[in-house]
Amino acid sequence: METTFALTAFVTLFVVVDPIGLAPLFVALTAGMDPAARRRAGLRAVMIAAVLMTLFGLLGDRLLGAVGISLSAFRIAGGVLLFLTALDMLFERRTQRREGQHPSHADDPSVFPLATPLIAGPGALATMILLTGQSGGWSGVLLVHLAMAAVLALVFALFLAAAPIERALGRTGTMVVTRLLGMLLAALATQFILDGLRGAGIMGV
Repeated sequence: METTFALTAFVTLFVVVDPIGLAPLFVALTAGMDPAARRRAGLRAVMIAAVLMTLFGLLGDRLLGAVGISLSAFRIAGGVLLFLTALDMLFERRTQRREGQHPSHADDPSVFPLATPLIAGPGALATMILLTGQSGGWSGVLLVHLAMAAVLALVFALFLAAAPIERALGRTGTMVVTRLLGMLLAALATQFILDGLRGAGIMGV
């Protein structure tokens, strides 16, 4: 059971964060940087995203309780948000938005837009709250954060290998992979919504 949950958490976070889709963008955002500066920017972005996602994973449910929002309601809202993200991926609006961000070469892109909103965006933060909310205890919460660490490690690894990956996939290959991930995310988002409806007593078990 724990293995299944850990795999679900990893797949969900992998799809939402989309390391493969981030790799070509990382090349564009760090254009003109020397390899050492590019590595530092990538590492800084991943570390900042890890802090944000950890905070939401550990404290997100308490924040919801403080403002009077039930976990079931947040599951439904989070599922809708993830579904909209999936639609963006399927119809390429997400890629177009990402590619429309062109910071100055003199700016450090590690905090914005890399760390947030590209890595730790609303979808990723909502997913951390949703996954830890259905983890069933501290062991499950630990599994979620280990899955998050694994995904972010992949993000950094792909940042380091971004240039050859971009050449290998090309724009068409990246679009195909993004659409496949979008289909998977849509199914996972639907499951979040169904779980929220069951938790609210709107649907039977």
